[in-house]
Amino acid sequence: MVKKMQERQNNNPLRADRRSFLTKIWVVLGLVALVEYVGGGISFFISGRRGTQKDSGTELIDVGAITDFLPGTVTYIPVGNCYLSRLKQGGMLAISRKCTHLGCAVPWITERHQFECPCHASVFDKTGSVVKSPAPRALDLYPLIFAQNRILVDLAHPVQRTEFTPDQLSHPGERS
Repeated sequence: MVKKMQERQNNNPLRADRRSFLTKIWVVLGLVALVEYVGGGISFFISGRRGTQKDSGTELIDVGAITDFLPGTVTYIPVGNCYLSRLKQGGMLAISRKCTHLGCAVPWITERHQFECPCHASVFDKTGSVVKSPAPRALDLYPLIFAQNRILVDLAHPVQRTEFTPDQLSHPGERS
């Protein structure tokens, strides 16, 4: 009796249609995943090229007037994907938002007065120095240029450093 039921199920045209339908679904889903994987790889390599094409070797962005940045503040600059940190003494730093551990975007946490990496819990102070690892070194800096009471950030020349030293500060009124 069991054999007869199995024969009926094997000969059932609805069962065969369902099986071929499911096979087609899996093939389509596999193709969609393959297209997304290849597209992601292509966009990764294309996006890397765009950032390296610079005409004059500098990529200056005007971030605002010197008076827009009060001493003791850290301001996010979306155009440059960086922060402008103005210390209480008046010196300024343009700090990269890219964590030196694995490159995650590091937000400034105003309540705790520090940069905190959401990926692996590295913590940096207002100068970009490592407070808590796993980050191996301080956040990169960008050179600052002061011209006609405006602040310009040179994104083309990031400066790698191990820690903060006072000579890294830029002061309004000095020419870079």
